[in-house]
Amino acid sequence: MIRVVGLGPGDAELLTSQAAQALEWAEVVVGYKGYIELIAPETLQGKEVVATGMTGEVPRSVAALDHAAAGKRTVVVGSGDAGVYGLAGLVMELAVTQEAWCNIEIEVVPGIPAVIAAAALLGAPLTHDFAVVSLSDLLTPWEVIEKRLLMGAQADFVLALYNPRSKKRDWQLGRAREIILEHRDPTTPVGVVRNAYRPDQEAVLTSLRELDIQLVDMFTILLIGNSHSKVLHGRLVTPRGYFDKYEIDTDS
Repeated sequence: MIRVVGLGPGDAELLTSQAAQALEWAEVVVGYKGYIELIAPETLQGKEVVATGMTGEVPRSVAALDHAAAGKRTVVVGSGDAGVYGLAGLVMELAVTQEAWCNIEIEVVPGIPAVIAAAALLGAPLTHDFAVVSLSDLLTPWEVIEKRLLMGAQADFVLALYNPRSKKRDWQLGRAREIILEHRDPTTPVGVVRNAYRPDQEAVLTSLRELDIQLVDMFTILLIGNSHSKVLHGRLVTPRGYFDKYEIDTDS
């Protein structure tokens, strides 16, 4: 059996009890080395750990399936939620390609996604419709990403941007801002969260016009407000519409 486990944003207090139980259950723990480091060393004691570097998603998933096929209780870990830009899908896709893997039971253990952690630090930016887009074009053609950004901006979704910028991908965020500015006011509030719920956490508010792209990296998530989003007492808030729907007495 394989359990694909979301570790949440990184703070041990935000690890779900189900995820903690899965880690205790495991004989083998497989993951990117940066995610393995989020797990308390005592939790890994006595377990076989298979850690790989960046872009090692396929070898990690194959290793997990091989261990599970050999009868070992196997956990694949990732940050955030296992099904949000995580390995749950890849493990399931690979499992049907080999006879030895096709009968392996696969369970997904949810975690707190990075976008939800970032939103909590900023205030309440996701209380209305929103769209999540990754700016990484390693697996998705940039033309497709541009179309998704355009459609999301036109539809006035709050936009959450994953993987906004890296050393090798240093122009995509600038282009994304150009696309969004075609349909958003330059003063639209933007939340910039880096390393949410980790020791070097940063969360700042800016605007589309004032966003400093040079300060953004792969550990950052951007939350770009819609036409109704606003900053209230230092918090980014997207109204749900209650004040439009109801007569709310604020004097009592």
